[in-house]
Amino acid sequence: AGVHSGDSACSLPPRSLSKDIIAEIERQTTLMAKALEVQGLMNVQYAIQGGEIYVLEVNPRASRTVPFVAKAIGLPVAAIASRVMAGETLKSMNLKKPNPKHISVKEAVLPFARFPGVDTILGPEMRSTGEVMGLDENFGRAFAKSQIGAGVKLPTGGKVFISVREADKDLIEAPARELLAMGFSLIATRGTAKTLESKGLPVAVINKVLEGRPHVVDALKNGEINLVFNTTDGAQALSDSSSIRRAALTLKVPYYTTMAGAAAATQAIQALRAGSLEVAPLQSYSS
Repeated sequence: AGVHSGDSACSLPPRSLSKDIIAEIERQTTLMAKALEVQGLMNVQYAIQGGEIYVLEVNPRASRTVPFVAKAIGLPVAAIASRVMAGETLKSMNLKKPNPKHISVKEAVLPFARFPGVDTILGPEMRSTGEVMGLDENFGRAFAKSQIGAGVKLPTGGKVFISVREADKDLIEAPARELLAMGFSLIATRGTAKTLESKGLPVAVINKVLEGRPHVVDALKNGEINLVFNTTDGAQALSDSSSIRRAALTLKVPYYTTMAGAAAATQAIQALRAGSLEVAPLQSYSS
């Protein structure tokens, strides 16, 4: 069923959507708003697969993403919507379509550390208790700021544990190669290690928990792992990897459970290694 949108990280402008897809989403949203005669805010959830756009749901209300969008584009979205609901027209406000030159990244804040024994895997039920955002001129720096805001301390060196599902094995090469170029070393479960070795990447093999000690959780507890990329598929794989997620959370080791997250984290680490992150007033991004 996927992950609840409130628990997701996202960027504005979108990174993974083409200009044609974005334009078509805008067209469909406008048509739906007019057909439903919405005055005020409307929340639409889309899913995109293979270039096809699917509408999941439409709600004539604000969502928790509105404050993020307002700060990202520099417009008081909720105030504008309130004025429209009170009878003003958008035309009378002389609004211009925002065209931000910066990247804004929203990250969810999750409360798992306060609930011992709870699995950290996300699903259709929202788990997050808040959100933070990072803004900068490029995605890597913006994502790094969002992680700092969420309490995640990304490493700039050390050892990365990688274990990915079959569908992600062709995608893991790029971030793994970039991490090696930055001086990280790699350890992986046997299947993932075989894939990385076939790409010419040096990697050490470590046991899954079920394969006996010393295994990956032992390595986490011994402070030997500084970053975790772990994607799973299927109920059994999720169950088998729950101890890895729990140990990483308890020991405050950053862990990412999607390839998009792994790629973003790699870019953020590159940004952190390139130099310190500057702090700027929010208004400076929209002026």
